[in-house]
Amino acid sequence: MQKVQSRRRFLANMAAAGVAGVVGTRNSRAEEGGLETTTVRLAKLPAICMAPQYAAKELLHAEGFTEVRYVAVELGDSTTKSIAAGEVDFSLNYAGNLIVPTDLGIPITVVAGVHTGCFELFGSEGIHRITDLKGRTVGVPSIGSGPHLFLASMATYVGLDPVRDINWVASPSIKPKELFVEGKIDAFLGLPPDPQELRDRKIGHVIVNSAVDRPWSQYFCCLLAGNAEFVRNNPAATKRVVRAILKAADLCVAEPQRVAQQIVDNGFTANYDYALQTMNEVPYGKWREYEPEDTVRFYALRLHEAGMIKTSPHQIIANGTDWRFLNELKRELKT
Repeated sequence: MQKVQSRRRFLANMAAAGVAGVVGTRNSRAEEGGLETTTVRLAKLPAICMAPQYAAKELLHAEGFTEVRYVAVELGDSTTKSIAAGEVDFSLNYAGNLIVPTDLGIPITVVAGVHTGCFELFGSEGIHRITDLKGRTVGVPSIGSGPHLFLASMATYVGLDPVRDINWVASPSIKPKELFVEGKIDAFLGLPPDPQELRDRKIGHVIVNSAVDRPWSQYFCCLLAGNAEFVRNNPAATKRVVRAILKAADLCVAEPQRVAQQIVDNGFTANYDYALQTMNEVPYGKWREYEPEDTVRFYALRLHEAGMIKTSPHQIIANGTDWRFLNELKRELKT
């Protein structure tokens, strides 16, 4: 009974916040036809900023999915590999970690942009801008990881050569944040909850905050991608997944305390205060305003300039994206 009441309360609060769209959803379902599958698998990732993915479970049930699974995977290219292998159907992921696999012909399809502004670049004393990274040591989880690709794009944008001008430190055993805390590297790119923790501990300072600093704040950091075969064979299910996650992004804006508590209760993160800070700081409402194709083009151009992909931005967009569902939902979910 408690679970039933909780679910009803959840949906009631979404309606009160203006994000449930019950009537619109019913009408859309009738036009879309039946679900091709009632099971969907999403990635469970160690990053608070992926909150819309975690908060979407009840919304997915409301869309007709009877089984919603979360599969634990690592961030970055591991997530993309899990999608391509059919182990995960959909997940948010960093732009670079979707562009590089598309360049390699890996079968994923980007279907929406979800949020901006989740990463912050931290530097030590004497580093105040991206150009100051020349000749410095910068920590990343691995070469080819999301932080590495973002930082390489940022370096290229300001005229640095990410291969020759930056000394990359990729430790398989120690996280970049810990290396930074110990003074063993000069900079690293942090994702929630790392920025919140470092600010609490007053360690280092922020060089770039992608929520507010241009041009990074003008593009999605995280896009929603699906297994290419799933998207192709299950258009009704794909549209409902996209709708649920976009509504969950709206919920992050309308009910940040609720979402923060929910992702803590469901084991996606441990610290409620850091989760709430993330809900309040990440611009989750930008999916209506920004075009994800602009994001793919922007980062694909940077990675192409850096020699990290061979395919042109135009080809990346043609081969690895499908905006049909998003465009329909932008019309349906107007507020």
